[in-house]
Order: sequence, then structure tokens, then C-alpha cells
Amino acid sequence: MSFQQGLSGLNASAKNLDVIGNNVANANTTGFKQGVAAFGDVYASWFGGGAGSQIGIGTQFTGVAQQFSQGSITTTSSPLDVAVNGQGFYRMSNNGAISYTRDGSFSLDKNGYIVGTGGQNLTGYQAVNGAIVPGVLTNLQLSSTDILAKATSTASVGANLASTDPILPTSAFVATNPGTYNYSTASSCYDSLGKAHTVSFYFNKTAANAWDANVYVDGVAANGSGVSNLSFNSSGSFLSATNAVKTATLSNGAAPLSITVDYSAMTQFGSSSGINSLSQNGYAAGQLSGYSIGDDGTILGRYSNGQSSKLGQIALSSFANPQGLAPTGDSMWVETSNSGVALTGTPGSASLGALQAFAKEESNVDLTAELVNMISAQRIYQANAQSIKTEDALMQTLVNLK
Repeated sequence: MSFQQGLSGLNASAKNLDVIGNNVANANTTGFKQGVAAFGDVYASWFGGGAGSQIGIGTQFTGVAQQFSQGSITTTSSPLDVAVNGQGFYRMSNNGAISYTRDGSFSLDKNGYIVGTGGQNLTGYQAVNGAIVPGVLTNLQLSSTDILAKATSTASVGANLASTDPILPTSAFVATNPGTYNYSTASSCYDSLGKAHTVSFYFNKTAANAWDANVYVDGVAANGSGVSNLSFNSSGSFLSATNAVKTATLSNGAAPLSITVDYSAMTQFGSSSGINSLSQNGYAAGQLSGYSIGDDGTILGRYSNGQSSKLGQIALSSFANPQGLAPTGDSMWVETSNSGVALTGTPGSASLGALQAFAKEESNVDLTAELVNMISAQRIYQANAQSIKTEDALMQTLVNLK
């Protein structure tokens, strides 16, 4: 029987060395997870004798237990290199065949789809008009379509108008004559074609705590139903404004502008007049100039006009028993009955980890520990070989008996 026991030990040690060698070979493989050889003892079916008198007939290799502990995260220079910090797997699709990976080394194919190193499509939630469509998993594609221009429809002016300024008659106002108004400021606005225009605001004091606001677009009055009348209280705080909607007809083929001006940030204090804030909601057309990935997997596109828009969101999947996943190579796994069904959601939700862009998760192999394990496996192999050699010597002694 000792021959069989020693032989099983040699086979088991060889399997252990195979597992260790595979770990060492993949020490630099992104997203690789270390394997640990598992063994079990073997007994012959025997129902006689006492409970403690049965001798085993060796060992057997029962499988490889993969260790899904966190690997080290290293930084890179690519915005599509993404590491999972915590639990979860990327969900990949190969023409509908789903697999899972921790390798976040992604790139774009010629059609703008995000793909892994093996060409599989990264799946997640696509965005439509800048809004993520939740619950619908699809192959993520980064659209390179230009963002359309948006005509200005609202504007906000925040300025202090000096309460000490003299009263100027409304009838004397002339935009080209600074002596006919107390204060002016200007900003940009955009038409439906994305062309920038200059919008100017002219303020002249008409009475105590009362001001007129004239609005011009490209030097042409855009007063709509009339001049805006602004009123303030005795503390200098804004009270109300009339005729806030301003319109302008353009000559470049764009739709007429209709801008609602918000004067609520205006003040009238004793200090000198000055601008505090100017804003408007229009912008020119823009081309995609870059993108970034947030820790929740949201892919945000940046455009040449200074705007940004959501392009999609990466999804992660988790399993009740990750060790039940079946490896398929290329740091990929597939779902099995032992792993349980995939639970898919957004990074950072439930038990799913967060994402880190410009980073990769390295192999979780501890090379020092593997080399020590290799020495131990070698010693065990030699010991099993020695048990066979000893059994052979005993058999030779029996054969030589006379």
C-alpha cells in the first residue's frame, strides 16, 4: 500500500507545483487572482475493525480555490484604465456571451465601443441626451457626436448700483453716450446656431431707490415690452423688476432671441457700482475633447465649448460565492450554479466597490509567499519519493530472505 500512498503524494505535490507555477507566471497579469491547491485524504471502503485502525491510502487533488482578495492598485496615464476598489466584477459581452473580469484595461474600438484586452464589450448603462438610462444593460459606446448649440433663454445679473449716484432723466438715455447712464456691464449670449453675441446692460437712476435697465444685443435695443424698472428698499436690497423678458431679431438666420433676465442679485448700497456676477444658459456647439470616469462608474464627456455631458455608466456584478466562478483564461470567469446568479448594479451601491480611473488592479499574487510555498512543495515531493524508495528497500529485503 505504501507505493500507492507515495505515488498519490507525488501526484498531489506535482499538482501543487503546477498551481504555484501558474501563480508565479501570472504575477504581472492585470486582474489575475491567485489560486491555492486543495487536497483531500483517501480511504478504502472498509467496514471491519475498530474505528481507529483504518489506514489511509494517500491523498488526492480536489481542485483550485481562487483567492479574490484585493490586488494592489497602480496608476496609469490612460483614462480608460479603471480599477475596482472593493468587490465586484466588470460585466463583459462577447456577442451576447457574458463573462466577468477584474481586468480594467479598456480601450475604444473603431466604432467607439469600450472593449477589454480580448475584444469583449464592456457593458453598463447608456446615456440618452445626457441622462443615464437605468436598468437597461448594453454595450457601452462613447458617442463622438458634437453637442448641439443652445440659445440663451435666461440670464442673471448681479451688480451693486451706487445709491449716491445722481438721478439721470430717462429721456436722455443714449447707449453710446456714457454721460446719459450711471453704470453699464456686458456679457455674451448665444443664438440657436451657436453664434456668440454681446448683450449689454445699462443702468440709470431715475429716483430714490429706483433704476431703469436698458438691454442691448450687438448694439441694438432689446427692450421687449419696454425698459425694465428696478426698485430697491431703504436697506439697498432688491425688491422687484418689470419687463424682464427681452427679445432681439437676428440677421444671421438664427431664431429670434428671447431672454428672461433675472435681476434678483442686484443691490443698491452706498459703495461704488460694480459687477458681482453674470451668467447665462446658452452655449455654442462643441466637439468631444475628452472624458473622465467617476468612482460611481459615470463616464462624463468634456466638450470644446466648456460643456460636459454624461455618456454612460459602467456596471459591476457580484456573486454570493465568487470561488464558484469558472475561469476561462484572459483573467475572465463565467457564472456557474456554484457561484450563484450575478447581482448587477452601479459601483458604490450595495456591496459593490468603487472605481478608480487612471489605474489598474495588479495580480494579488504574493511572489515571496509563492517562492516559500514552492520550497515546501519541493520538500514534500522529495519526502514522498523517499517513502517509495524506502518501501522498495523493504520489498527487496523480503525478496532476499532465504
